[in-house]
Amino acid sequence: MQVDYIIVGIGLAGISFCEQLKANNKSFMVFDDTSQQSSAVAGGLYNPVVLKRFTSVWKSKEQLDIALPMYNRLEETLKVKLDYKIPVYRKFASLEEQNDWFAASDKLTLAEYLSTDIIKNENESIQASFGFGKVLKTGRIDVKTLIDAYKTDLLNKNIYINESFNYDDLKVSDATIQYKNITSKCIVFAEGFGVVKNPYFNHLPLVPTKGELLIIHAPNLKMDYVLKAGVFLIPLGNDLYIVGATYDWDDTTHAVTPKAKDELLNKLDKLISCSYKVVRQVAGIRPTVKDRRPLVGQHQDYTNMYVLNGLGTRGVMIGPYVAKQLFNFIENEIPLEDEIDIKRYN
Repeated sequence: MQVDYIIVGIGLAGISFCEQLKANNKSFMVFDDTSQQSSAVAGGLYNPVVLKRFTSVWKSKEQLDIALPMYNRLEETLKVKLDYKIPVYRKFASLEEQNDWFAASDKLTLAEYLSTDIIKNENESIQASFGFGKVLKTGRIDVKTLIDAYKTDLLNKNIYINESFNYDDLKVSDATIQYKNITSKCIVFAEGFGVVKNPYFNHLPLVPTKGELLIIHAPNLKMDYVLKAGVFLIPLGNDLYIVGATYDWDDTTHAVTPKAKDELLNKLDKLISCSYKVVRQVAGIRPTVKDRRPLVGQHQDYTNMYVLNGLGTRGVMIGPYVAKQLFNFIENEIPLEDEIDIKRYN
């Protein structure tokens, strides 16, 4: 079989790159063994503001201008609901934080995203005497539904193989990539944390960051917005909410832990006063980078081998943006931005 591209990994990075290939009539085959769960357990928020410091997310407008139309197209082609428009509220801990919010809203990069109205807390189940700041143009992508539906679509088209990628079977020449019975022009590794086992790109400084989330059932909470207050509280419907997330740089297993559960519940109990029940706990390894920029680019020796990784905690926003950059770099020889190019680490 001959294709234009082999893609290894089908999380947010892999899906975003596949969408670039489909839009440009390129053929491809995907390999994925479902071993990496960071995309599947992601909260899926797109939010252009760093709420800890009231600063703008890097390239937030450019990212959203590419990402949101992509998810809208996927809703139509996959016939699933993915994009849930929902405001994000930031709980204020003091009058000083309110003042900091107003000062930030005057900045050009933040003016269109930060409401200048203080939202008064009217929910008896939430403790927020100083009220909330409201972030505009936010929402949640249902990442699990996206990945499941995308894999099913690829399977139906016979362009998805559910198995571990064996690097020993890869044969690379100047002109082609040969993997078992598949010949391609290029290969793109979008493996997330799995790249640490990749002999071609395991030198990159990917920092595995374990994250754990809880799903709670809280019938009396009745919250129709995302709340940021020490933890994120994200409504899923049917009185279910995501509580997250933790950050652990030492544990690289996918096992859930009592420690993370206790940490999240302690923060949750300081935020809400209504009763709830924990119905699920999930864990995944985020592919993060110390400089908070993705790892995108070409292998230093093999010119038809590429990597798309390091999306971190904002994968739903940044994935489509960097996937387009990588495609234009490969096909149209448009240079990558220095900030994301892996040459900064070679």
